[in-house]
Amino acid sequence: MPSKRLSVVVTRRLPEVVETRMSELFDVKLRSDDTPMGRDELADAVRHADVLVPTVTDRIDAALLAQTGERLKLIAHYGAGVDRLDVATARQRGILVSNTPGVVTDDTADMTLALILAVTRRIPEGLAAMQSGDWGGWAPTAFLGGRIGGRRLGILGMGRIGQAVARRASAFGMQIHYHNRKRLRSSVEDDLGATYWESLDQMVSRMDVLSVNCPHTPSTFHLMNARRLKLMKPTAVIVNTSRGEVIDENALTRGLRAGEIAGAGLDVFERGHEINPQLRALSNVVLLPHMGSATVEGRIEMGEKVIVNIKTFADGHRPPDLVLPGML
Repeated sequence: MPSKRLSVVVTRRLPEVVETRMSELFDVKLRSDDTPMGRDELADAVRHADVLVPTVTDRIDAALLAQTGERLKLIAHYGAGVDRLDVATARQRGILVSNTPGVVTDDTADMTLALILAVTRRIPEGLAAMQSGDWGGWAPTAFLGGRIGGRRLGILGMGRIGQAVARRASAFGMQIHYHNRKRLRSSVEDDLGATYWESLDQMVSRMDVLSVNCPHTPSTFHLMNARRLKLMKPTAVIVNTSRGEVIDENALTRGLRAGEIAGAGLDVFERGHEINPQLRALSNVVLLPHMGSATVEGRIEMGEKVIVNIKTFADGHRPPDLVLPGML
């Protein structure tokens, strides 16, 4: 690489400490306001930057990558999930892709447990009563939820985050079950106290709580479709802190309205921030604005990983968090 500083374009506002360090190391163009880049802005960035730093709100598809010039050589993704980034096309055009794996594992697992508790213990309903001033005092039958100890938790996707969820749920006395593309080693299963289900259908039909923790890929799109959602027990709840596209949101809404599913806790949605209005209106649903990774510590660590990937690339070496099409 030439000795001059790399030209880096960042598509969203990042924590100040991360932006400051980037400015010290690179010729960086930062975002002045905290809004997503438009398509034209992204196209301009891929034509003129050496390195692009996008986030989960940016769609870096084949059509956009077709507009890249000779300069763009690295897409240093700020985040672990790259489902909106066409890694295969990038590599075909000689562009490396890196991400930030493992940083928000604990943060996302914490949020998963928070959603399980919020739905099963009706926390938002109690909060709404207090904020509205409608609470008339304690009553033996008011806001009755259910304890999670002893319930069966089915984890869909037993990677880093799924395993972290399992450890936390075990501490609450939940029974751990999972379905995964590949079965874990027996030593890991024993450590987690987890039961493997080869059939997702059979697992779904027997769980009290289902936690979605798998990435969005072509094979997981609508993995929880209308047919599978109907397999859930009417007393069961589903939580999703992974990717919204894994669940058929319209089918989920219908199931919740019909009482076929007891409740849902969602931090991600199928169409980004465009959420089914009927889903918003349901009292047995907890909706959060993609907060699973929203800790100061996690967001700074993500930025530090991005910087390490860019700096390593600038020094002529392979970025440590390189993403390959075969990994997806």
